[in-house]
Amino acid sequence: MNKEKQLYHMFIDTGRAITIKHGGARTAALAFYQKLLLFDKPKAYAHQGRPEGARVPSVVASLTAKSKSAEERREEDRIQQKCAASVEDKISLITSLQRMKYVIYPQTFARNADRWYQHFTKTAYISGLPHIFTTIEGKTTPESTSPTPGCVDDALADARELISRVILQQRWWHVQKRRPFLYREQELVFGPLLRNLVSGLTHSLTKFNPLLLQSSLDLSPHVHFYWRRGQRIIPKGHRKGRIEPHRFQIDDNPHSQIRITQPLPQFASMEDSYELEVPEVTCAPDMLPMFRRQYENHIYTGAKLPDPACYGHTQFHLVPDRYHRDRMTRNQQSDQIEVFLRANAVASLFAWTGAQAMYQGFWSHQDLTRPFVSQAIITDGKFFSFFCYQLNTVALSVQTDVDNPRKNLLWGTESLPLYDDIQNGEVVGMNDDVVKLLIQFLTNQPQQPLK
Repeated sequence: MNKEKQLYHMFIDTGRAITIKHGGARTAALAFYQKLLLFDKPKAYAHQGRPEGARVPSVVASLTAKSKSAEERREEDRIQQKCAASVEDKISLITSLQRMKYVIYPQTFARNADRWYQHFTKTAYISGLPHIFTTIEGKTTPESTSPTPGCVDDALADARELISRVILQQRWWHVQKRRPFLYREQELVFGPLLRNLVSGLTHSLTKFNPLLLQSSLDLSPHVHFYWRRGQRIIPKGHRKGRIEPHRFQIDDNPHSQIRITQPLPQFASMEDSYELEVPEVTCAPDMLPMFRRQYENHIYTGAKLPDPACYGHTQFHLVPDRYHRDRMTRNQQSDQIEVFLRANAVASLFAWTGAQAMYQGFWSHQDLTRPFVSQAIITDGKFFSFFCYQLNTVALSVQTDVDNPRKNLLWGTESLPLYDDIQNGEVVGMNDDVVKLLIQFLTNQPQQPLK
């Protein structure tokens, strides 16, 4: 009886569960604690003077034990700590743990990589552009409106002249200079063309989009994003048998990008994405193929956190030298021409918009309250592809994606030629539809300032 009285006082005074090995019988001690909780106090202890209705503190899991309940409590504490931290500290806490992670390369020649990337980022692809842009034939849907009505026709003549001048300048450089080094033709020949085209159009369209006056044009920026999606059971090692989340990292290097101080308007409501389908991939990411590496986790939009131009407008990407349309057609891989561009758009725009959302304090356990929108233009110097991305959710982990009907959205076009040929010092067959889309992308602006 004295041993029971001693254990009882120890349990009441400390206010928490104490694991006691008494005579080698751990289960006997636990059963004794349950008996104290389920039944009334012994009458022999009534003289202690505790007030009527006093209750024993709730039993919580230990912070240092190896049980599942203890691990769940530690995980809840980590989540609460991240939610209460500032944005800078939150990003530091999210990226602090370094484990082996899958590295996603936006420009990959893996077959059908766009479906895999859609699954990793929970992105649904919609053929065509949102309703605010005109169609390729120059017509608009009944509900469609240009970003800035009337500006396309006014700026078309100046844009055509500017584009023709840039193309002829690139042609002259290509004829006068020696042949570029192997696998550097895109960088040395079409890179300056795209840079002059972006800077010239941005400057000439500021009168139609005043927000471009406060924008920031980044040349060869670095964009990084780190997230979790899915899980696996560790097959071997000292952590064998444990459940581990799939970790992903995107390290992107676009040709250039435009950042603005206000977010672009959403292309569709979040509820519109509920019924769309995302490709489901049941194989492990290693089958893509995709490789796991361990290095520092990064989340970066191309600018530091205090920069006021924290919202993305448009990214410009240049395809690598290995991307040859004629060669892929000869090798009977013509179906992979557009797959490469879609995979590039999915990975690059998801990383950019995801990093923007992280800069605003959102993460997997604090999902978005508003969508984040960005645009992308991918080109090889002659063919242009246009993409629009809307980030609706970053809750992609196994714990947060259980009852989450939101899906990220990607709109895109097929490759469109900017011109046909260059003859006698003149650009022949300039495609006005591509020029209009360039103008509409750069003149897209928010309807009202963000409060």
